[in-house]
Amino acid sequence: MRAVRRFTVRASLPESLAGLGALATNLRWTWHPPTRDLFASMDAELFNAIRDPLRMLTALPPERLSELAVDEDFLRRTREAADDLERYLTEPRWYQRRTDEGLPGAVAYFSMEFGVTEALPNYSGGLGVLAGDHLKAASDLGVPMIGVGLLYRSGYFRQALSLDGWQVEHYPVIDPNAFPLELVTDGGRPVVVEVAMPGGRELRAQIWRARVGRIPLLLLDSDIEDNDEDLRPVTDRLYGGDADHRIRQELLAGIGGFRAVRKFCELTGHPQPLVFHTNEGHAGFLGLERAREIIQSDGLAFDEALPAVRAGTVFTTHTPVSAGIDRFPVDLVQRYFTDGRLVPDVDPRRVLALGAEDNPGLFNMAHMGLRLAQRANGVSELHGRVTRRMFSRLWPGFDEDEVPISSITNGVHGPTWVARELSALLGGNHDEFGHEGRTPGSSLRDGVTDEQLWGLRRELREKLVGEVRRRVRAAWVQRGASALELGWTDRVFDPDVLTVGFARRVPTYKRLTLMLRDPDRLRALLLDERRPIQIVIGGKSHPADDNGKQLIQQIVRFVDDPAVRHRIVFLPDYDMSMARYLYRGCDVWLNNPVRPLEACGTSGMKSALNGGLNLSIRDGWWEECYDGSNGWAIPTADGITDPLRRDDLEAAALYDLLGQQIAPLYYDNDAAGVPTGWLSMVWHTLETLGPFVQASRMVREYVDSGYLPASRTVAAATGDGYRGALSLADYRTKLEVAWPRVRIFDSELLYDHAERLVVGTEVTVRARIDLAGLDPSEVDVQAVVGQVGDADELTDTITVPMHGDGIGAFAASLTLPRAGSVGYTVRVLPKHDLLASPAELARVVLA
Repeated sequence: MRAVRRFTVRASLPESLAGLGALATNLRWTWHPPTRDLFASMDAELFNAIRDPLRMLTALPPERLSELAVDEDFLRRTREAADDLERYLTEPRWYQRRTDEGLPGAVAYFSMEFGVTEALPNYSGGLGVLAGDHLKAASDLGVPMIGVGLLYRSGYFRQALSLDGWQVEHYPVIDPNAFPLELVTDGGRPVVVEVAMPGGRELRAQIWRARVGRIPLLLLDSDIEDNDEDLRPVTDRLYGGDADHRIRQELLAGIGGFRAVRKFCELTGHPQPLVFHTNEGHAGFLGLERAREIIQSDGLAFDEALPAVRAGTVFTTHTPVSAGIDRFPVDLVQRYFTDGRLVPDVDPRRVLALGAEDNPGLFNMAHMGLRLAQRANGVSELHGRVTRRMFSRLWPGFDEDEVPISSITNGVHGPTWVARELSALLGGNHDEFGHEGRTPGSSLRDGVTDEQLWGLRRELREKLVGEVRRRVRAAWVQRGASALELGWTDRVFDPDVLTVGFARRVPTYKRLTLMLRDPDRLRALLLDERRPIQIVIGGKSHPADDNGKQLIQQIVRFVDDPAVRHRIVFLPDYDMSMARYLYRGCDVWLNNPVRPLEACGTSGMKSALNGGLNLSIRDGWWEECYDGSNGWAIPTADGITDPLRRDDLEAAALYDLLGQQIAPLYYDNDAAGVPTGWLSMVWHTLETLGPFVQASRMVREYVDSGYLPASRTVAAATGDGYRGALSLADYRTKLEVAWPRVRIFDSELLYDHAERLVVGTEVTVRARIDLAGLDPSEVDVQAVVGQVGDADELTDTITVPMHGDGIGAFAASLTLPRAGSVGYTVRVLPKHDLLASPAELARVVLA
């Protein structure tokens, strides 16, 4: 029989154990070992099986709870843990100790997925885990953030394998009451937000709150009886459905998410956010709702509200290729906006213009994100360069390095991912993995020997081996094997063999099967009698990506071979739980994407924090962090246009590195059996990469270069009755008329012809310019000098402001900066106090 309805009954705790409820429902336990220890002490075997304090309270027999309710030692530890949590939630932290003027009282962070813990399966991969790490680091630093997303009743799929190695998906039904969530209510009734749908209908969603340390995470849920049957499944699955389903999800996330934030803050007294951060473009419609709010509450026109909206928006893109951007058919977008109910008083034609791209039939979510955000960034230095090139057409006339998209390299939350045994060995605290609070000049190596570190690394590898054997056996049983024929799984992997990890999503560009380009060479590496390697692989392909599923099948068919299956495994259903074993137990973390298609790739950061060495294409974060001593860079076959030939060359380089450099170094042991050369690289990695790859560093950068300047600009735009926003709107209207008539008539370079031009010579650039009625204070006139190539393109430029005489003549003196072929030009740019970049308005007049 099947249940007609599912519901969850939570445990009724004795009054003396009431503190356990708060400890179980605040997800700080996911990165706070003492709290996990408290729950494990209730029933170690049960906790190790469940790894979820809330489920633990439900699963414990009532008689065990009764015992604990009178156990004075347990009650004392419970009080101490509850008091510690209360201090963590209320004490001033890094953000509160800052004295900067204009720090925002709150920041809203929107993402379509949040990977906080496997106990709340609301994520698919790196984007969601990054969002979870962002919230955790913000909590540790005291940044007053509100997370906003959707609650997926079926989450992301669970992965299994068929007998022939094909990925099989299934979607478990989720009851929110069984998770560390609480329904947001007002007077006992669920708070509901509404988003207008075509045909006079409403999409309604209730709001669930997760507590991520100090951060409230609001998740919208459309599976409620108030919705029509076809609207209830809007939040059913992550990244599922057709374009119509996706746009409904994104409208709910953006517009509904903004309304949910407003209601939550009104109910709880939480400060209303001044700054809104969108993690990718999925929630970009929130900018339209913010404009609607200003128009209706303050009587501004759309163009007058737009500067205030842009000022308070930070947009992070993770997409290095145009094909990865969300696009919707224009007629589909029109269907949702034409009747004017979705965002009243915002002209649908203005909405369509925000998402316009080269293809007039498509609406581009990334373009809208960039047009509605004054500050935008990629997620590594290389990705920033790729992104500026990809979107440069939105800023015609500007060099790629002037496109107003910066970069903030992703980071990972050390306390979540670092093995607690390693943190204890190195004397680190759980906020900063030992890098904050250490005395100046101290080292992670102080008081720790190579033997101790190597012993711990073997211990972590042994734990991984045990988990690999357990999962391999379970996977074969699931595929239909008999337990009697699986004795060989007890011999899978060896804790004394060099262990390589490769685990991530499986789009084709990540090249899961690059290691299979020459199967014989791979077998030789796996089965080498003196220096063998073993490889553990995990990853899910999107349910609609048959190419990715074929890659998984190729790997599975290879690892099924009895000759190698003790040395290479594919573990189904890769998630955060499996990831922790891999990051902590692998000696080498492999990453071999097609450069430059990896925006960042944070999995290698997590391995590095645990003493793993990276073996990677120089893409994403590895491009800026590889220094020759913290791992290995796989050479790239740049210039090779044939992808198969490129794969052959890069796979050969991968085999060479594994066989000729990595394995020999790993097995080069001293008399005590310790590979001192290998450990010198591990120590170097921990010391140098440890501070940089932290999510706390990332969040600090977002505060300093995103949230703080955005908050200050919002104040300037909205203060004194929106004086700044109105001024910028008037200025843009003035530019619309004048800019097409701005002319640079002529320019000249003046210098003493009696002297030779050498580096350091002072020259003067002059130009006659018609500003078409604009005041000189309203423009920036610049002389630009740089190296000049065969096509007269300027590179390595410097700019010098030119000053006018009031009648159209402008001049600037400058010192020639370099030798060789040098050229100059003159340009005119808009100038206004509320512009964050000279390129912001995408207007420039060139000589």
